[in-house]
Amino acid sequence: MGRSDIHLVTDSNEIEHQFRAVMRRLAGCVSVITAGRDDDITGMTVTSLTSLSASPPRVLVSVNRQASSFALIERFGTFGVNILGSDQQELADRFSDGRLKGPQRFEGIPWSAGTSGVPLLGNALATVECQVEEIIERYSHGIIVGSLVSFDLSRELSGLVYWNGQYIEIKHDFDLDLLAEISIPLAHVR
Repeated sequence: MGRSDIHLVTDSNEIEHQFRAVMRRLAGCVSVITAGRDDDITGMTVTSLTSLSASPPRVLVSVNRQASSFALIERFGTFGVNILGSDQQELADRFSDGRLKGPQRFEGIPWSAGTSGVPLLGNALATVECQVEEIIERYSHGIIVGSLVSFDLSRELSGLVYWNGQYIEIKHDFDLDLLAEISIPLAHVR
């Protein structure tokens, strides 16, 4: 069973380019990772957040070691996870804007300090305050394992996803109705 569109790539620049194209096909939840405390705070938009374990509760996030967030996570040993709702694309853009640095990214938006002092964004779909359990440095990134210190859930049930180079909003009621419409005819076909 072969596919004519699959080919072996040997050039390292082409491999990286193709790898990025492949990874764009993977939809990812949009979150803002926050770090630091007091006046020394920053944050960054990521799609690399995942649940590592439910028992014990652990999350995993991959952060570029050159990012200012990585240095603060490493120094303070804590970080915040802020899962963005479907109406928070502006926050995702703000925390990925290279022109804004550190505390500038928080100006004019609601946030509060968690028990460890790490900033947590207001109005997020969910926030999780994490203690660093382990940092595994590989290549350009640090794989950070965090244990839960505290969490908060919004009543909102919508999410912001990044897929194929663009943001996509998932709204609970609309998308569930759409999925039901699609699923019912398919159930009769089987």
